Amino acid sequence: MSQPTVSRRGFLGVAAAAGAAPLLQSAPGPRTGKQLRIGVIGGGFGNTFFWHLDPDCKVVAVCDLLPEKQKALAERYRCTNTYKNFREFLKHPDLDAVAVFTPAPLHAFMAVEAMKAGKHVISAVPAGLSVEELEEILDTVKKTGLRYMMAETSYYRQPVITCRELAGEGKFGTIFHSEAEYHHEGLMKVMFDDRGLPTWRHGLPPMLYPTHCTGLIIPVIRERMSEVTAVGWGDGHEVLRTNQYKNPFWNETAFFKTSKGHSARVAVYWHVAAAGSERGQFYGDRMSYLMERPEGTQDTFVRISSQGKTVLDSNGYPEGETEMLADKKANYLERLPEPLRVKSGHGDSHTFLTHEFVRAVLEDRHPTVNVWEAIAYTLPGIVAHQSALRGGESMKIHDYGQAPA
Repeated sequence: MSQPTVSRRGFLGVAAAAGAAPLLQSAPGPRTGKQLRIGVIGGGFGNTFFWHLDPDCKVVAVCDLLPEKQKALAERYRCTNTYKNFREFLKHPDLDAVAVFTPAPLHAFMAVEAMKAGKHVISAVPAGLSVEELEEILDTVKKTGLRYMMAETSYYRQPVITCRELAGEGKFGTIFHSEAEYHHEGLMKVMFDDRGLPTWRHGLPPMLYPTHCTGLIIPVIRERMSEVTAVGWGDGHEVLRTNQYKNPFWNETAFFKTSKGHSARVAVYWHVAAAGSERGQFYGDRMSYLMERPEGTQDTFVRISSQGKTVLDSNGYPEGETEMLADKKANYLERLPEPLRVKSGHGDSHTFLTHEFVRAVLEDRHPTVNVWEAIAYTLPGIVAHQSALRGGESMKIHDYGQAPA
């Protein structure tokens, strides 16, 4: 393979490449003087977002069972209204929206209860742990007319933003195969609390936490997962014999067929001799993109080109040689309001999730990762786990559609 000397702009053949298209569902609107008044529940992951820096948002209440986490939330978000009880928290006056960052088994319940109380919701992943929970969230959104967003970080990782936008411009040609992997060795320490009792993570089936993979692939290929066969692996460890989920697997690998007949592989591993990873690969017939590996390879574009251009013969087959170029990483932070242009968790995604939810509610529109997208990212893993339990049986995945325009 030749190593190109052309610039990123020349390599992709587009002006400003991925930096030109809008990042959020709509460009940030003008300041109207309105502010979203939000409450945050869950002082762990919930303490890593940036509601206090968004000029259109104000945190008016925080909630956690533990006093030290209440204090941490109050200090970070400059809020003096603290709660221990979820029901009392929902009754706080002037509360417009709720950010649910509690343990995964509570996400669907708390999201539904908050919407029933008239609050918009942003929830940590996964949206729910069963088909019934996902359907209840969707039904509640439809009945209440409120906005729901799942805070899937993969959607706003820099390489995914780049791939989403280039795919929209047709630069990949046809993406016929995608891959994503989430490797997370070392979870044993969070499977038990400081008393030695099992936490919600104790034995959690890997495919019930699929969205760091599916939420990376689906926004790029713009297809739904339609069918799956999955394989699980476990070694009979005590955790796998005693967990509340009756899950026998440390690791699960799923092979999906997409709604347009393409293929995708998703691998979620809790126990693996490999460095932590949240990455993907997109293979197209014009261009591919390979996200960096923990072993040290860079985010890389691969293209078939002739003299720096895509040239097709009379049958539409690309001529030339395979060229590779490291992604120099566009600065997408410039698209955010200035106070939010700070480094954040999960590949700088937290500030984008923060601002997208705020703008969606204030603009009265569905956010990017709305309830229909949340189901499309979450449900394939639920079905994949059932497939693994059945020895790799091929199973269909229902499509709940997309957000109305």
